[in-house]
Amino acid sequence: MAQIKIYGLQANLEQNREAISNAIHSAVMSSLDYPKEKKFHRFISLDTDSFIYPDDRSEHYLIIEISMFEGRSTDAKKSLIRELFKNINDATGISHQDLEITLFETPKENWGIRGLPGDELVLGYKVEV
Repeated sequence: MAQIKIYGLQANLEQNREAISNAIHSAVMSSLDYPKEKKFHRFISLDTDSFIYPDDRSEHYLIIEISMFEGRSTDAKKSLIRELFKNINDATGISHQDLEITLFETPKENWGIRGLPGDELVLGYKVEV
């Protein structure tokens, strides 16, 4: 399971939403061996008064937070981060300087999905990649 939040200025997200979403999902499928139909993205659009960032970032600055079941290897997580940087830059021109990524891993039993604790779910994909 992976839930993804994308924070950015409203104008940037409106302009690039589909490209960012496709770039993220492509990286998740490739690096985590994730199914195509499991796409959970939430775009959080902020106005300029609500999104304060350092002077060395531009109006294209994005923060991506990915919450997922624990169990992925360090190599898989590093691959995901590298692919996110590459895919988003290729799709939108957003520079690596304007992108920050955080992965949050939690045990499956800390999730509730489809009426069950996450560790009781039958998944159609492997988490330990």
